[in-house]
Amino acid sequence: MAVVEELIRTENNATLSFGNYKLPAKAKADNFEFGGDLYKVKTFKEITKLERNGMFVYESVPGTAVSQLCVTDSGIEFQVEGPEDAQITLELEEQAEYQVLVGGVSAGNMKTNLGGKLSLSVELSEGAPVEVKIEKA
Repeated sequence: MAVVEELIRTENNATLSFGNYKLPAKAKADNFEFGGDLYKVKTFKEITKLERNGMFVYESVPGTAVSQLCVTDSGIEFQVEGPEDAQITLELEEQAEYQVLVGGVSAGNMKTNLGGKLSLSVELSEGAPVEVKIEKA
């Protein structure tokens, strides 16, 4: 997996890929249509952020590249790559419990807050994507 040069794109399997952690300055792509929704991505070496219809979906500090993002009613799944460990925040259902898998290993169950945010740390190294899968418990 590599950075997404066009900042955001649709994959052949009906998933999204976005983010470019190699950019030295902020870049954004707005009004990207996918599945009847409009997406906006802001990305560079310090942060990557994705919004759907003006609502928060994903944020990482520092910036990352995400591939195969698939959001369902029961959770979210994607692969993430970056040059160093990242703090990732996701918008899910409010006050719900989720089973978190990072690299195929259970990180246990986590509960979202009142705003539906779930934060996790992922150990990353460039050129080695890590699979993240979060399912409602």
